[in-house]
Amino acid sequence: MARTKDFDEKEVLDKAIQLFWNKGFNATSMQDLVEGLGISRSSMYATYGDKHALFLAALGRYKEIASARLAEVSKSAPTAKAAIKDLLAFTTSEIIKDKQHKGCFLVNAAVENAPHDKAINTVVCENDKQIEDVFFSAIKRGQADGEIPNKHDARALARFIINAIKGIRVAAKSGTDKKVLEDIVGVTLSVLD
Repeated sequence: MARTKDFDEKEVLDKAIQLFWNKGFNATSMQDLVEGLGISRSSMYATYGDKHALFLAALGRYKEIASARLAEVSKSAPTAKAAIKDLLAFTTSEIIKDKQHKGCFLVNAAVENAPHDKAINTVVCENDKQIEDVFFSAIKRGQADGEIPNKHDARALARFIINAIKGIRVAAKSGTDKKVLEDIVGVTLSVLD
């Protein structure tokens, strides 16, 4: 008879996110995981397989949580431009609140692992596409309403904004201040005029 798990998998993944986010994949040891997750090594292997599989599961959980937040912010805005502005403000407010300067877990994974790890690269690219689609939809809506001019392709604008967000998130690793972030956001929003 199979044993039931005596831990909450989402809670364990949330702890794994924090461990990997703070130290990165390579610097997080198996001992760090055993101690930080509060489960036995055998339970970790039985549930997730290995450190790499746990990292992928943590990335997936982070992506799920972040996507839900972005969709919520986007849907609650009254106009397309407001949605884009709110999404950028949401990003910068998270960065300002982060006193540890962790950046974004997915962006960190892209920088540390994606160039040489196909599975991690796939998760990062899926996330980028999902976020790009949120911005693309808002921009298309704004162009259809006449709020955003059609002088640029909606997909290209979405990609530009995503690139600006990634740059902001990388800059946050070195402790970028609020004024710098506001300048970047202001110039980014100006492409919608």
